[in-house]
Amino acid sequence: MKTDELLSLLNEHPNKKLLFEYTPGNYVAPNYHITEVKNITIDSVDCGAGVDFWKETIIQLWESPDEKDTLDYMTASKALGILNKVDQIKPMERAVEVKFEYSNRHFHTAQLFVNDVMLQDDTLMLKLGVEQTDCKARETCGVPAEVNNLSDNTSCAPGSGCC
Repeated sequence: MKTDELLSLLNEHPNKKLLFEYTPGNYVAPNYHITEVKNITIDSVDCGAGVDFWKETIIQLWESPDEKDTLDYMTASKALGILNKVDQIKPMERAVEVKFEYSNRHFHTAQLFVNDVMLQDDTLMLKLGVEQTDCKARETCGVPAEVNNLSDNTSCAPGSGCC
């Protein structure tokens, strides 16, 4: 999901409770806060010496231990208000991927993609998920497309010109 798509979605459903499912059946607790919005620029070199450059928006979610008894979720309009305030201070890139950074004591810190959106009655739910790491230089490295676990592949051995 792009940042502008998220902002539009929040604007279209202002009175809905905003929920985040970080793994199937597990939700960010109602006591969450949006604690940081990051405009990220990635300027990278992959294992095949290819260069890449892109931008992302990272929205950090944090569960307040002081509010653990909170039962009411943040509304889409409140989240939109926070993001609009941030946008006035540091404008967000609209056409870039948006991710949510989250962790709790049972789930490691991760930057999660929006995989799906569900609208139900008074709820707007963003279903989050991770993407597997991958070799961006498959052709250069001679890694077949069907290989998922590069640690089992000898084409990325030391001295192979890759990895």
